[in-house]
Parts: sequence; C-alpha cells; structure tokens
Amino acid sequence: MTHDIENLPVAVIGAGPIGLSVAVNLLDAGLTPIILESGDRAGSNIANWGHVRMFSPWSYNMDPIAVSWLKETEWVEPVLSEFPTGSELLERYVLPLASHEWVAPHLRLNTRVNSVSRQHHDVLRSEGRDSAPFVVRVSRPEGERDMVVQAVVDASGTYQTPNWLGAHGIPAIGEVAASQSISYGVPNILGSARQRYAGKSVLVVGGGHSAFNALQDLVALADQFDGMRIFWGIRGASVDNIVRSPEADELQERRRLEVYIQELLNTGRIEVFTNIAIDKISLEDSRLVVESRAQQLPPVDQIIAATGFRPDLQLLSELRTSLDPATESPVRLGPLIDPNLHSCGSVPEHGSAELSHPESGLYIVGIKSYGRAPTFLLRTGYKQVKSIVADLVNPEKKESAVEHRGSSCETLVNSGCCPM
Repeated sequence: MTHDIENLPVAVIGAGPIGLSVAVNLLDAGLTPIILESGDRAGSNIANWGHVRMFSPWSYNMDPIAVSWLKETEWVEPVLSEFPTGSELLERYVLPLASHEWVAPHLRLNTRVNSVSRQHHDVLRSEGRDSAPFVVRVSRPEGERDMVVQAVVDASGTYQTPNWLGAHGIPAIGEVAASQSISYGVPNILGSARQRYAGKSVLVVGGGHSAFNALQDLVALADQFDGMRIFWGIRGASVDNIVRSPEADELQERRRLEVYIQELLNTGRIEVFTNIAIDKISLEDSRLVVESRAQQLPPVDQIIAATGFRPDLQLLSELRTSLDPATESPVRLGPLIDPNLHSCGSVPEHGSAELSHPESGLYIVGIKSYGRAPTFLLRTGYKQVKSIVADLVNPEKKESAVEHRGSSCETLVNSGCCPM
C-alpha cells in the first residue's frame, strides 16, 4: 500500500505538557497530529510526582499558543507568579488542554508505542527511505496495530526509566532483588507512601533537588513519628555547596529548598555519607545494607533512589538516530547540555537544528531530548516545539540555534540541575 505522505498525520508520542504543546502547534500550523498516550489520561506520569512543587512559576510552564486557546473557553488562568505542584499543573493545565475541543479528537489514550520504523524499510535499507512514511506499532486494549504517519515527535519523557543505584551505571549487586524496598524518584512520603516510611530508617541517594524534596518530607514525617533515622548518600566529597542558587534567582522555590536543606544539615537532622559509590545491596535481618567503596552504611528499612532518569530509546532502535554517547541526547545537543561541561544557567536554548537526526522527520523533544542530562526546563521545551513545527511545515529551512540563545535550568520533576 502506498501513501501520499504529506496527507498523513504526525505522530506525537506522549500527552504530557510537551506532547500536547506539539499537538497544539501542529494544529495551529495546519498539520494533523495523532497523540499517543500510554496512560488512561493525559499527563499520566505527572500524577506520580503530583505532590512535588515545581521550581518554576506558572508563567514558565504553559505554552503560549495553548494558553490563548484555553482563554477562549471557561478555563481560569492561574496566577502566573505562583509555583504549581505537579498535581496543579495536571489538573489546571494539562487536562483542560487535553480535553479542548480542538485537541481531544486527536488524543488516543491507553495506547503504548512499542516501536517505530519506516514502511518497508529496516534500519539498513537506504533506497527511498526519506520518502517512505513511518510505521508506529502500538498496543491498545484490543490488541496491536500499526499506524502510518508522515513524521514522529517523541515527547514520551524519561520518568518511567530511572537511573540505577549502582555506581557503574548498572544495577548494584542485589539491587533488583531488593526492589520492593527501593523507590525511584520522589515518593509521596507525606501522602500515599506515608506508612512505608513512618518510624523507619531511610537512606536517600542522590545529590540533586529530587533528593532535597525527599529529605525535607522525611524530616517532616520524623516530626510526627519516633524512631526515624534519615541518611543521605552522595557521590560528592562534601555538602558545603547546598545553597548554589543566587539570592536573585528567578526560580525562588529552588533556592528556598536549598536553604532549608542547609538548615537541616546544620541542626543534625540528616546523617550524611559522602563519596558514595554503591557496589552491593544486601538483605540482612529484613533490613538493607549498602556497600560502598569497601565500607558498609548503617542498615536501613527503605532506600529512595533520587538518582535521575534516562531515556528509553528501544522504541526507536529501527530508525537512524544520532545520539551523543555520553548524554544520550541528539548528538548536536549533547555538548550544549553535558553536565560535565555546563552548570545550571549555562545551557543555551536550541532548535530543530540540534534536535534532528539522520532519519528525516524524526524528533526527540522535551526532557527525553536531554537524555541523562538534568537541566531541562518546560519553557525550553516549548521553544523546542516551536522550532520543530516550523521545520515540519517548511523542511527546506531549518531554524538555526544561533537565532535564539538563552539559558535554562530545572528538570520537569525537580531533579534539579546538579546530578548525583
């Protein structure tokens, strides 16, 4: 079967804030999206960190075109200077946008993308490749099916693929076996996960702001339950640089959290272990013992791995991607965001020129485009989208990164700008 590729829709993988932004901008440009969301509602990953307050205000977290559309409905615009939680972002922005009369017909829930390829082309075949449409294999409750599209924008995020605790980038010995006592990301310590941590000894691993969020909640829980001990393990040699945001930082919620964690350290509420490189996790008398660089940490009941996330690139394995070997971001973006070279505030904005791949019509956007780098900001993602849609509308003229430079910092789930 042949297709007139220009009349096919554009597949958007993920219906979070960035995926919906892609869809809105495509519709605004006269193209047709099909939004593929694995969850049972838009923004389903956000619900997992809904209790976390974002560092950036509402003004950073909404796409301008989407806002203009929502204002034509009965939607009540948030106070732009306030800082939303994940739940507020979901309930007050993502879900209203997903249910908008111009967006909802293009949304497919409970639709997991398993793989993406070119029609009648495996990754080795070059002849006629650029003129062949993409084939998106999806799983739905009624079974598998293929969707044929003209382009693919992967905005599926990274939240479902956290980094391991192991020092080598792979699971520590015993980590998988101990998984029932390990949480990845920022669990809802004061809410749904309360009983899991109340009265327990807990080790938080990670040097960024996700760890800060977990630590502050554990201290608040310890004020209510006797017997808790809170341990913090970091790769660094000291905790002398906790407050690293300037006083005039425009992301004041971030600085507030840093200052508070420093106060907790000064008063001895948190026991710190530095130079941590976890080799093994053992279960002894129903408690977890972590081995790091030939030393053993005190036994704990629970571990929180606030060690960041990585992209799941398997679904694109039959396409010709060009990825930076360190960050796993698009190769031209990698040097701009590499945390070995950049700190928070020094990452420049970028566009389709940095986000494109040898596979024409394929883009990875949003936090997934940053691979393992932790400096993504929603506002930056919306600018990515604007550039990519302009490229899809007029592929002969790619927007150059030189045309829009700036700085951005903050992860979507507040993992912060400094990796463990």
